[in-house]
Amino acid sequence: MKATKEILCQQIFEAEQVAKEKMAHDPYRQGYHLMPPSGWMNDPNGLCWYKGNYHVYYQHSPLNANRGNIFWGHYTSPDLLNWTKQPTFLYPVDSWDLNGVYSGSALVEEDAMYLYYTGNVKYPGDYDYIYEGRGHNVCLAVTKDGIEPDSNQLLLSNDKYPSDMSCHVRDPKVWKMDGKYYMVLGARTREDIGELLIFESEDKYHWTHINVIKTPEPCGYMWECPDIFCLDGQWIVMTSPQGMAPHDYVGQNVYSCGYFPLYGDFRGEYTLGEYCEADAGFDYYAPQTFKAPDGRRIVIGWMGMPDADYSNPTTEQLWQHCMSIPRELHWVNGRLTAQPIQELKQLRQEKESFLCQKEVSLPMHQRGELFFRNQGEMLTLRIGEDAEIQWKDGLVRLSLSEQAGYGRTERFLRISNLRNIHLFLDSSSIEVFFNDGEYVMTSRYYPCENQSINILGEGEGEHYQLCPMTFAWKE
Repeated sequence: MKATKEILCQQIFEAEQVAKEKMAHDPYRQGYHLMPPSGWMNDPNGLCWYKGNYHVYYQHSPLNANRGNIFWGHYTSPDLLNWTKQPTFLYPVDSWDLNGVYSGSALVEEDAMYLYYTGNVKYPGDYDYIYEGRGHNVCLAVTKDGIEPDSNQLLLSNDKYPSDMSCHVRDPKVWKMDGKYYMVLGARTREDIGELLIFESEDKYHWTHINVIKTPEPCGYMWECPDIFCLDGQWIVMTSPQGMAPHDYVGQNVYSCGYFPLYGDFRGEYTLGEYCEADAGFDYYAPQTFKAPDGRRIVIGWMGMPDADYSNPTTEQLWQHCMSIPRELHWVNGRLTAQPIQELKQLRQEKESFLCQKEVSLPMHQRGELFFRNQGEMLTLRIGEDAEIQWKDGLVRLSLSEQAGYGRTERFLRISNLRNIHLFLDSSSIEVFFNDGEYVMTSRYYPCENQSINILGEGEGEHYQLCPMTFAWKE
């Protein structure tokens, strides 16, 4: 018998109560990153500012830490520091989304929030679910309070997409521009070529396909989680290509995520510039951007990687994955830069300024921040016995120990001149920003104990202990 929303709600409540009992004894629960109270978390969805709060919806399988049917979880915050876990927002109970409420975005207009998402349906039968047997529907939930949907409906089904599409068309990102509404969808053609579909609407409900965004030569077989926006005068196309051929340390993970500069008009004639990865670490995927009320373009990514061959021991505590820290984006000297949002400075507790002429040792905090201005020809940061960041001969290497990496080994990044490095450590993650955010490496890792940070090189910097964010809980 099909589960009702009421039955699922009770099951989620019970699962979260069990998870709560484990939280106090869990060494890997994060202090200043969003994570699921129980179960599996992946893509951030519906990021926006609405009625005095930031809203972060997210892919959530609350009943299974190894991923089951997908719901939409929900956090709110007035300041990106103090968070409230809201009740589950979307349940897979309608005919157009009964096998999962997949990724989507928020459009805020007048006195309502319009949440566009992908409704996943797998039809019974002997199908491959790539070219046949799957419905990837564009659906719309409208809410006036941002907490409970007032309505939910089907807008587009597979037969409304171009005829050369596979069944994989998903992840709507919607925005308003020049008096009209635009939607970009990630897509996989029947020839296994990744591209983006552009739709246009006069009223938010009826949509017409008007263009395709793609590269002259194929760049992977599927482009997921698209985002199109103008930043500092430059149009950007963000997406997560699957099946991209790795080259020169680009595409080291099973899937990539990054951006193309777009020249021209996404609605008509355009060209795409060179693809650049948004993050060169182990765990960063499906990022989504939104505009803060002060005009900043902020991005949050999923600190995870689909189909990876490494794992996370938090499944023993009945949860898995988290989000990256929010990052402010800018277009600087032909690159998209990402830097930690300024609000995180309020988490700083203790400051230690230091000079490194050859080697220095610093205390390692469970939650810490380090900024180092490099003045040498090479640099090594050893984080306890579990992680090391080395820059030598124009190449950065992030390496994790076998004990802490759970299958994560090493990742590389080319930086000819390393000016500075900005490091954020939480209970089970590391985020490293190089050269004021020109490059980033993000990873989960699971240290056994707090030891010390040893720096070998020349330069000066500051080291901070960070306090945790606050998390309230609404059933």
